Amino acid sequence: MRMTSNVQYLLLVYGIFAVVSVVFSFLINRLFLKFVRTLGIRNQDDTVIRWGSQSKPAVGGFSFYIIFLLSIIAYSIFFDSNQVFLSKEFIGILLATMLGFLLGLADDAYNTQPFLKLTTQITCAIILLVTGTEISLSYVEPVNYVITIFWVVGIMNSLNMLDNMDAITSTVSISIILSALAIMVLHEDFGSVYFMIMIGVMCALIGFLYFNWHPSKMYMGDTGSQFLGVFLAAIGIKFLWNAEPPSGDLISARNLLLPLIVFIMPIIDTTTVVINRLFKGSSPFVGGKDHTTHALAYLGLSDRQVAMVFWFMTLISLMLVIIIEKFLGEWKHIYTALFSLYFVLMFFVFFYATRYVKP
Repeated sequence: MRMTSNVQYLLLVYGIFAVVSVVFSFLINRLFLKFVRTLGIRNQDDTVIRWGSQSKPAVGGFSFYIIFLLSIIAYSIFFDSNQVFLSKEFIGILLATMLGFLLGLADDAYNTQPFLKLTTQITCAIILLVTGTEISLSYVEPVNYVITIFWVVGIMNSLNMLDNMDAITSTVSISIILSALAIMVLHEDFGSVYFMIMIGVMCALIGFLYFNWHPSKMYMGDTGSQFLGVFLAAIGIKFLWNAEPPSGDLISARNLLLPLIVFIMPIIDTTTVVINRLFKGSSPFVGGKDHTTHALAYLGLSDRQVAMVFWFMTLISLMLVIIIEKFLGEWKHIYTALFSLYFVLMFFVFFYATRYVKP
């Protein structure tokens, strides 16, 4: 089947934009690496514990946010963007991601208090809620409000906690964005501003990965993980949680499983850490070397191999999303059982590793 001229035009625009974004991300990070040596370096504090012993600048998040903004500008150049930029939902995502970026920047620069950090994360969730980015699993609105706030705050903290070894959060985030892009491609939603933005942020991550792959030269810092947390949480709501409207007062199993599968590694890691620390009587909000990533390292995997395991797991999620969207029509109970079993098995594999593998 021959491609239409419109599709060819879109492929050309997105292709050029992707290449430019990767190159620009590389140049931005190289520039920051040369001139910024101290932002985000807080290894001397007990509040930040990283796997590596060497302090490195945490400036990668700047390239994410800069290219995020450039993506919006690029969309306005190539597409009719009047209605998009007047959309309350789009403005809400723009404001929430900006607040997340500023929260991360403040945390990297001044080490903000946990209460202030949590309050700001909840504010990000409320901004998304009041502007229309809301998880719609049920017709009972208060249930949707609670799930939305819990999701946004949870993902912001999950990505922050997962950023404990080289290339983990960056590779996982790339795969999450690829899953959302795959859904948009399968639904032929090529002209959306979110398609352009996701390509931009994904390419920013690819450019950053050159500096973040082990042995890394820099980290993304809270500036990067907090921005990515809000952004990916919003994308997850829009393209995963709300893939189908609720069919009744009960939660849709399909809409619940899609985000769980796509965000499987951040969810498993954070849940495992919280459970283990509560069992030990320690605070889940204090850093430590008890993550699933660390457990794999204690088993003998190198830092690069740990990153590859996490990337492989999220690529499996990408494959499962494509299967669900392209080949599974009417949702059946057997699908719920199979995908739930997959998630539970993966959780217990990594949970077992953290409970019984010691340094």
